[in-house]
Amino acid sequence: MNRPSDDFDSSPHLAVIIPALNERENLEILLPAVREEIAQLNIPAEIVVVDGGSHDGTCEAARQRGARVVPQQERGYGGALLAGFAATAAPYLVTMDADLSHRPIFLQDLWRKRDDAEVLIASRYIPGGRAQMGAFRRLLSHILNRTYSRALSLPLRDLSSGFRMYRRAALAGLSIRARDFDALEEILIRVHAEGWRVMEVPFHYMARGSGRSHARLFKFGWAFLKTLARMWRLRNSVAAADYDWRAFDSPIWLQRYWQRARHRIILGFVGARDGILDIGCGSSRIILDLPEAVGLDILQNKLRWLRFRHRRLVRASCDRLPFADGSFATVINSEVIEHVPDTPEVWAEMWRVLRPGGTLILGTPDYDRWLWWVLEWIYGKVLPDAYAHEHITHYTRAGLTARLQAAGYEVLECRYVGFCEMIFKARKPLAVHPEAARCVRP
Repeated sequence: MNRPSDDFDSSPHLAVIIPALNERENLEILLPAVREEIAQLNIPAEIVVVDGGSHDGTCEAARQRGARVVPQQERGYGGALLAGFAATAAPYLVTMDADLSHRPIFLQDLWRKRDDAEVLIASRYIPGGRAQMGAFRRLLSHILNRTYSRALSLPLRDLSSGFRMYRRAALAGLSIRARDFDALEEILIRVHAEGWRVMEVPFHYMARGSGRSHARLFKFGWAFLKTLARMWRLRNSVAAADYDWRAFDSPIWLQRYWQRARHRIILGFVGARDGILDIGCGSSRIILDLPEAVGLDILQNKLRWLRFRHRRLVRASCDRLPFADGSFATVINSEVIEHVPDTPEVWAEMWRVLRPGGTLILGTPDYDRWLWWVLEWIYGKVLPDAYAHEHITHYTRAGLTARLQAAGYEVLECRYVGFCEMIFKARKPLAVHPEAARCVRP
């Protein structure tokens, strides 16, 4: 999915990718219309027809009408898309069907909105969109899209539309397993998990021209179900950019309770709402409800998702904070220290950037509570790609209290979420004792 090594400046600005299998008659009409719309855009562009092994003169018809023909190497509609993505270096990619159901004039709408999101979907099912299709096919399409949207908590109506505009950066590095029409859903979900913006644009879907559809109901139905299961695991894993944000309103009661209780305790510990650093902010409601706080995370996709929702973000590691000494009145470090090795640098950096008299809010599971071990085991079974297997350092209340006191903090309070996640409120003294300062130095 990465861009070829061709020189970027010599590449077209836009590539229109059209998968085709025995679509000669339709391409004879479609390609001149696409070329006309591209001319209206007044930008360097190319048309790439990905041929899936046609034997009706599709390739010749495409070349005669100015398209570049790329042979498809992998099977299915998904294989055709991947071949098209790899064949061009254009920074903007439009995919559309060869059967005349996607009218080329809509290229104008997509190009005008190219800065509004990294992926634009020509949507049949949002207000202003329409679809000319048989009742049975319409029913199946609605079932498919609503199932994916609800099961994966995606705010999208038309995940199966193949008429889209992608910004190439959003496709870089994606690993797509699906090779049939379910590749459309997988691409969207993986793009969303990387924190990129996806937006739907109302579109009028037309009936196909000549020929028959290449979709096969039962074969692709099974493929869609398998992809749905894989994508459910992705959406409920730490790899999803909006994992913490979604968990706040999760349909799973325990997950929803946990996020909201943590949110309530931490915001209750925060005093003044300025001079705050949230280390490992992720996509939680905590950072979103502290608009003046600085959110810091090591994961780019979390920050990418946050950047249009929060204005003060930094990418850095918790053992090397890019701030001057005493920069913050409050430092929040929630659900981070169990994910990293217990090194002096982590503790020294929190101490360094916190002002004398400032507040440290530190949260982590209490591995001295048997309930946590039970919950973690269950969580690992229900959501195997979530946090359960990422906790590499285990703390207890007694051990963490001693650690904070040895570092020089005054422990003010400790509250629990679900009787087994401890959240400490501690204060850095106004006058730092030399022995305490040495305890936190790397």
